[in-house]
Amino acid sequence: MNISDRIQALRKSKGISQEQLADAVGVSRQAVSKWESGVSRS
Repeated sequence: MNISDRIQALRKSKGISQEQLADAVGVSRQAVSKWESGVSRS
């Protein structure tokens, strides 16, 4: 399981949206989407 899959799986297991995760860590929802799709490396 790569980091993209792990982020998505953990988020879904907690029942939170990408937007809620983004708010919790102080980034945009688009950043979380990129993390989960594997587009962003940083």
